[in-house]
Amino acid sequence: MSNPRQAVHDVVVVGAGPAGLGVASALTQLGLQPLVVDRHGVGASFRRWPEGMRLLTPSFTSNQFGLVDLNAITPDTSPALSLLDEHPTGDDYAAYLEMVAKLNGLEVVSGIEVTDVAPAEDGLLEVAQRDAAPLHARAVVWAAGEAQYPRTAGFDGAQHAIPTIGVQRWEAVPGGEAIVIGGYESGIDAAVQLVERGRRVTVLDRDEPWTVIDPDPSRALSPYTHGRLRHAQATGRLTLEPGVEVVACRQREDGGVEVIARDGRRWTSDGPPLLATGFVGSVSVVRDRFEHDDAGRVVVTEHADESTRVPGLYLAGPALSHRGAIFCFIYKFRQRFGVVARGIGLRLGIDTTPLEALREPGFLLDDLSCCDDCAC
Repeated sequence: MSNPRQAVHDVVVVGAGPAGLGVASALTQLGLQPLVVDRHGVGASFRRWPEGMRLLTPSFTSNQFGLVDLNAITPDTSPALSLLDEHPTGDDYAAYLEMVAKLNGLEVVSGIEVTDVAPAEDGLLEVAQRDAAPLHARAVVWAAGEAQYPRTAGFDGAQHAIPTIGVQRWEAVPGGEAIVIGGYESGIDAAVQLVERGRRVTVLDRDEPWTVIDPDPSRALSPYTHGRLRHAQATGRLTLEPGVEVVACRQREDGGVEVIARDGRRWTSDGPPLLATGFVGSVSVVRDRFEHDDAGRVVVTEHADESTRVPGLYLAGPALSHRGAIFCFIYKFRQRFGVVARGIGLRLGIDTTPLEALREPGFLLDDLSCCDDCAC
């Protein structure tokens, strides 16, 4: 194999998760052989999930009936069929991603940490990487995801808290009573995991996400999480505290931590609080290469999910949004795989007709008028 760090590539895909491998698989339909690069390897973020964490969306083998498995990244595969699990673990789903990469003959190179993507000479893009010469490509897909980029700031003393996504074994979380800051999916998952292990847990959130009913699943807890939450509440060891804006964490002399709310309320844990306040996401690495709206969301073109600042740089994955619709679940952002692949094909002067086969199974959504009033 030629040295991938020296060649000029048609397409470099940054990230070997579901978004990166999904777009790369779509590009193979055009006869392209994209280079997929990742810091750690295929499905690395899933392999780092805390023990017990599972996919929220259910997998079901329904492809034969024209309904693609919600967690599939290609129309002809099904995690339910290959893994025989409705809610796969991170390790299991990473195994599925490896299978997809192999089936589509994708070249994945690990050990490449991309630090920037910028225009270069002759219409190419320069993909800068840490401690090595840059890659060069005619198009780049940014699909590095979010899970490895948790939000670890936001209030004074946040460094005293542990991001939930960084917990490998719940038994290793010190203390007898735990405080979780953030009551959305990862926060409730952490609370449930600890309650199941006999711990007492208090969840603090500035809103009350566990009561929200919304047709857009990106704005409400999943049914899977609600079911687990009810079981945890039934134990009497879980307390949910809404309307709490945490402004500080203070380390105590006895090794515990005091959590302070803006209204003066205080909670004390005998170990570090767990932080579940979302993700800054990988786009933060190349933030200046994308435009952002007033809400902080990435702005890309509607016809190709292409950066409005750097032509040839495309976005795929959970950071994608259009007209207020958030494409943060796999079954959402996969709808744009064909759109990104088509944009790249047109950029390279390739006939994109083969991608039309992705439209019916839901991998080429190019009519975003539904996003004006939808629950996609």
